[in-house]
Amino acid sequence: MINTLQHRFDGPEDAPVLILGPSLGTTWHMWDRQVPELAKQWRVFRFDLPGHGGAPAHPAGSVTELAERLLATLDALGVQRFGYAGCALGGAVGAELALRRPDRLASLTLIAASPRFGTADEFRQRGVIVRSNGLDPIARTSPERWFTSGFAAAQPAITEWAVQMVRTTDPGCYIAACEALAAFDIRAELGRIGVPTLVLVGSDDQVTGPAEARTLVAGIPDARLAVVPGASHLVPVEQPAAVTDLLVRHFSTAWQQPAYDSSTGQMAVVVPPAHAAPVVQQQASPVAEIAPAPQPEAVVGRPDPYDAGLKVRREVLGDAHVDRALAQADEFSGDFQEFITRYAWGEIWARPGLDRRSRSCVTLTALVAGGHLDELAFHTRAALRNGLTPVEIREVLLQAAVYCGVPAANSAFKVAQQVIREETTPQE
Repeated sequence: MINTLQHRFDGPEDAPVLILGPSLGTTWHMWDRQVPELAKQWRVFRFDLPGHGGAPAHPAGSVTELAERLLATLDALGVQRFGYAGCALGGAVGAELALRRPDRLASLTLIAASPRFGTADEFRQRGVIVRSNGLDPIARTSPERWFTSGFAAAQPAITEWAVQMVRTTDPGCYIAACEALAAFDIRAELGRIGVPTLVLVGSDDQVTGPAEARTLVAGIPDARLAVVPGASHLVPVEQPAAVTDLLVRHFSTAWQQPAYDSSTGQMAVVVPPAHAAPVVQQQASPVAEIAPAPQPEAVVGRPDPYDAGLKVRREVLGDAHVDRALAQADEFSGDFQEFITRYAWGEIWARPGLDRRSRSCVTLTALVAGGHLDELAFHTRAALRNGLTPVEIREVLLQAAVYCGVPAANSAFKVAQQVIREETTPQE
């Protein structure tokens, strides 16, 4: 089914459920070294992300959608309450569950996680590279992102396993997962995570390192930090014994109460201790109150499209470009920046009649016709972000050559060729 996830169970059927969530580009096998010990006390549930590990390639474009698919899978299996540990993207799913469905979550571990993973531009750029070159460039560089150099050199079999794991992932699902991470940002919501949380990070993680982990701990009310020495991003693989020990100690406290019912997965709500923050009681509505003086009815019109336009503009052109344009605006040009954000992006680009790929095709053609080469450069970047491949951009420019003129297309090809080379060449 499209709305469920490929999964497996290990451990006693009557034990409480502990879910292990994978990182982008990995499969449930990243947890193989933890399962034997964890399965002594818990019914360990592992899942694969869409298109990973041979799972059906039904892309999920947001962390919320991944969390909803996981819940749908658990609902179908009759699992109501569970502990959850997730690495990187898997950690984002865990945080989403803690925010949206805290009633289902007994305890949480966030590994190599962050309230915001880098910048949206970084992940959308990775999607452009995969769309243009396939997953091989990402696969070849995965070990240096995931492991310390010493571990990668000493464990060539694991290093090759990591490369093949990424290489066999469905590209469309990988790109969708990049989009999910690009849009993920819960910095303002950390204070609402109310479940006991362990934040675990490798000391040498260069992707989401100790700084991001401390941000999580500072924002989540009931959170503790564990830094694992000699480990990078994929810390459960690099330091399996240390991670296993930390998980056992953290999750053991979630099921210490005898009220756990293995037949339903439910756990009794524990009465908070006397020193806990008081529960704020909602005030009863008064029986009657003095009505305020009547006010003139407001004129109801369409909402201001500026905020929607700014969101679309950032998604299409990238945060860096938009931030630069807005920062350069002054008293003379500020009104123009507001104008194009509100009307070009909020009124036109946000309309549902054409998808963004189609709008990019139209825009490229119009810019060729007008000879607007500066605009053509950043709209070529936007076209790549909107899902056009270099081959499709070439076809658009060939079509434009027929109807807009060969000299205009000749100049356009030079600009587009340079942009495509810059955007699709993997960084070594």
